[in-house]
Amino acid sequence: MRIELKRIARKDSYTIGKLYIDGKYQCDSIEDKDRGLKQGMPEGALRKMKVYGKTAIPVGSYTVKWTYSNTFKKYLPELENVPVFIGIRMHSGNDANDSLGCIILGENKKVGMVINSRATCNRVLPLIEAACKRGEQVYIVIS
Repeated sequence: MRIELKRIARKDSYTIGKLYIDGKYQCDSIEDKDRGLKQGMPEGALRKMKVYGKTAIPVGSYTVKWTYSNTFKKYLPELENVPVFIGIRMHSGNDANDSLGCIILGENKKVGMVINSRATCNRVLPLIEAACKRGEQVYIVIS
């Protein structure tokens, strides 16, 4: 399964994106501010640019696994090997304050936030779960 997150609006404190699975649009997303981090940059440069809790993960490609989150007390998609970030997941929320680097899924119908996030996650996350449980290679490309 190929998940693609296209960042379409880079604002001062948040980033809006469009999420696709195998080429089909699924939902919108909100993340922290895109500060220009790129997978493959030296770790020192990434650490210098990153602001804890206010920075979107580096653009690049990451393997996605279906793992248990101690924070949320349930299984969620986790992006593996994100440089200088840990515990990056896709989950529900409303705005970049709910992110800490994670990808919040929903509908971008209000400025600076997503709405209907739980319903969106209830629709989209089972697609990822099923692919993981079938043993498919699941990855996300962020651009």
